[in-house]
Amino acid sequence: MLLCIGKILNSEELGEISENIARLSFVDGRRTAGWAARLVKDNEQAESDAQLEAVRRRIEERILDNELFQLAARPKALTPVLISRYAPGKQYGTHVDDALMQGMRTDLSFTLFLAEPETYDGGELVIESTAGEQMFKLEAGSMILYPTTTLHRVEPVTRGTRVAAFGWVRSFIRSAEQREILFDLESARRMLFEREGKTPTFDLLSKCSANLVRMWAED
Repeated sequence: MLLCIGKILNSEELGEISENIARLSFVDGRRTAGWAARLVKDNEQAESDAQLEAVRRRIEERILDNELFQLAARPKALTPVLISRYAPGKQYGTHVDDALMQGMRTDLSFTLFLAEPETYDGGELVIESTAGEQMFKLEAGSMILYPTTTLHRVEPVTRGTRVAAFGWVRSFIRSAEQREILFDLESARRMLFEREGKTPTFDLLSKCSANLVRMWAED
């Protein structure tokens, strides 16, 4: 399941975070790439220091506070958020993310766009699937959540600068199919409650949802 989540950051938070990112030091992004991805990764990545840690914490808090993210990802843990920058000519060719990051299984990947799409050309995130390729270039403060199992790439930037935060999620629910079932069931349960309130049908759906989580979760 691919999911676009708007307004992870509001305009005030986005402005503050962008100002902080502008003061960070960036290094060659290939330093953190695996041996194969290093051949196609051509971007810059924020260097770890106290200032980056503060930006990371702020972004991670806002992601974890988002209700839609919680329902879709069922997150057990996040890897530390990374910040990437793509100047003109930079790109990240086709690759698949590592299955293990910092000793943690990666189930979902996310990209939080931090530059407005009209400020740069190119830089689309392209995700491959059996249905073909899908391209994403969201407004600043919005995020795309997608399975880490996919092949994906970042198209070359031809004007301006693409800035994004990205990272990975370990989910309580390992199976993507099961996560989607739970997401759909919870969406239906909430729509029913909004329309009819707490009814016997709502209670039965609540029971099913809770027991499926109990059956499938890996704690």
